[in-house]
Amino acid sequence: MYSSLIFSIIAFGIAALGIITAGSRLARLADELADRTGMGEALFGVLLLAGVTSLPDFAATLSAAMDNRPDLAMSNVMGSMAVNLVFLGIADIVYRKANLEHAAASSVNLMLAGLLIVLLTLPLLAIVSPTIAEWGVHPVTPVIVVAYLFGLHLVLRTEAKPMWFPRLTSETVPDKPSPQLHGSLVKAWISFIVLAVLTGIAGWILMEAAKGIADETGLSDTLVGGLLTALATSTPELVTTIAAIRLGALTLAVSNIFGTNCFNMLVVAAADLGYPHGSIYHDMAPVQMTWGLVSILMTAILLLGLVRRETYGIGRIGFESALILTVYAVALSIIVVNG
Repeated sequence: MYSSLIFSIIAFGIAALGIITAGSRLARLADELADRTGMGEALFGVLLLAGVTSLPDFAATLSAAMDNRPDLAMSNVMGSMAVNLVFLGIADIVYRKANLEHAAASSVNLMLAGLLIVLLTLPLLAIVSPTIAEWGVHPVTPVIVVAYLFGLHLVLRTEAKPMWFPRLTSETVPDKPSPQLHGSLVKAWISFIVLAVLTGIAGWILMEAAKGIADETGLSDTLVGGLLTALATSTPELVTTIAAIRLGALTLAVSNIFGTNCFNMLVVAAADLGYPHGSIYHDMAPVQMTWGLVSILMTAILLLGLVRRETYGIGRIGFESALILTVYAVALSIIVVNG
């Protein structure tokens, strides 16, 4: 048992390190490709970078669901979304020039925050709804997919023809293409794809190691998923967000977090599809609702910050960042006590 636990811990650490290493490189490639393709940071962050940084969550969550471990699967993906929002608060602390939500003001980011709140309510409604599963899938699952696609359509239209423009200030950092871009575009795409595949594989290894840790230590799947795997599979978001800020790609940093969380709702849908015993929403512990409700609260707080656009706050961070860090700390305490 001890050697098996040691092996699981080593595998977990190696996979997490691989995710962190790939994530830092992905941010640089994403910023470069956003400029070269003309997509811009916001759209590239939503359409491509968000999907890539979600691959560890996708691989880990689907693996747990197919292995008939609903608590581990859902606590991982729901916990990851809460952690991702915390990363925006950490990013605000790292960016010292002004409040990050002020500097990275964007109509696309506002739309993404609203879309995320809508998507997060759907699995919570499924949990409190009657136990219905047609062909082993809850009716809410296809609704999540349709809502995501429609929301993505709205985001694209908002980017193409915005009806709301942020007021430009001396602290606003607009998305401007880099004047100096070198190297092959094809090589950049290949590197991006290779790193994406590696993060997905690392996510699967991570979850397999997490299962071993949970089995050998006796920790609950809820605790392991909400703490260990949620944090580890979310490291690409933290690494890419901090790297993007250091590159001056603030819009990419914020849209990556919101876009990743929206994409993670497709991971929730995939977990229900992959779960072999009907609806996954009704087989997981009620405590899983905590992460969903906390993520809605934190997203709403960030949305207020995006609209208010406080230039400076206490310690040069916005009120919204201080609030979401506090909310997460309280929620984490609740999960630990109930875990």
